[in-house]
Amino acid sequence: MNDAFLTDLTALRRAFHRHPEFGFEEHRTAASVADVLRAAGLEVTEGIGGTGVVATLQRGTSSRAIALRADMDALRITEATGAEHASQTPSLMHACGHDGHTAMLLGAAQLLAREGGFDGTIRFLFQPAEEWGRGAQAMLDDGLMSRFPFDEIYGLHNMPGLPLGHFETRAGALMSAEDVFEITLSGQGGHASRPHMIREAMLPACALVMELQSIIARRIDPAEIAVLSVTELLTDGTRNALPGEARILGDCRSFNPEISAKIEAEMQRLAHAVAEAHGVTAHLTYSREFIPLINDADLAEAFLDAAAPHSEVAKLRPAPMTASEDFARFLAHVPGAFAYIGNGETSAPLHSPSYDFNDAALAHGVATHMAIARARLPE
Repeated sequence: MNDAFLTDLTALRRAFHRHPEFGFEEHRTAASVADVLRAAGLEVTEGIGGTGVVATLQRGTSSRAIALRADMDALRITEATGAEHASQTPSLMHACGHDGHTAMLLGAAQLLAREGGFDGTIRFLFQPAEEWGRGAQAMLDDGLMSRFPFDEIYGLHNMPGLPLGHFETRAGALMSAEDVFEITLSGQGGHASRPHMIREAMLPACALVMELQSIIARRIDPAEIAVLSVTELLTDGTRNALPGEARILGDCRSFNPEISAKIEAEMQRLAHAVAEAHGVTAHLTYSREFIPLINDADLAEAFLDAAAPHSEVAKLRPAPMTASEDFARFLAHVPGAFAYIGNGETSAPLHSPSYDFNDAALAHGVATHMAIARARLPE
């Protein structure tokens, strides 16, 4: 990786950043990815799981195959970085660093195609719609494992607050499941001056938001990891009219399917109890979007061993995170490991309008992708 290579890779990352695309809409990004891969001499297939791209690189005679994965989608957030390469698409930005993930994997693919240094097959997976939690499953449903088989899979995600050049992962549970809920309270709205004549939904909605917090605090074993967050409260009211309908939306995080089921049951009980007390009705929609991300213990160690020569620090995390990642869907089919790469201690948080991927992390990511491929497919 000389200066010219990294300059070109930085320019590519910033081009992705200027033109973000939402999940399953990554047509421009996928086309650019495919062009770079074909120019490097890889065998490329587009349209996997909608807008996903799979590239294959083979050397030697080994029948073993591994996969390296990057995500491509952006978020519906209005950028506030003020950067020269800021998003040119209104209300859409790369606020999670998927532009950097894509660029790192493209750089590794180019250099591995040029230099080799492995014996077997590498599948480069460029995945759509990670933020939805749907892109990995869409690729799997499109026959990924039968059309492009592999024995192991690895992935990287940047981490604000983690110093540049540092890597972290852990054996076993790394990231949590995410369940998504929506509770609709329905009554009868009306004039704000005559609340006694109607069955408004605002007051029970506010009461229910507070009651939901008791699920984790009083119904879940404190030894279990669980989070319940109400993220939206939407009504059909206005300044002088009380709403007849209110919608409470949010998500729940856990590592144990039994805890997930208990949260849903308690939410159902509380929603109907509060609704009955206020003379309205309640309807709960509860879906399980992400499953827990469980690293293979041996491969997590192998990942750190491969990353160590290309990092300042490569270490095991002491505890899992309650963020979620649909890379977990791949791990339900083959063993593998997912790890964090430092985005710098001064980086804005993920999903912030002020966030930007740290281009100085590109070299570390490229080198680590290459190292794990060569370590797992030794000549």
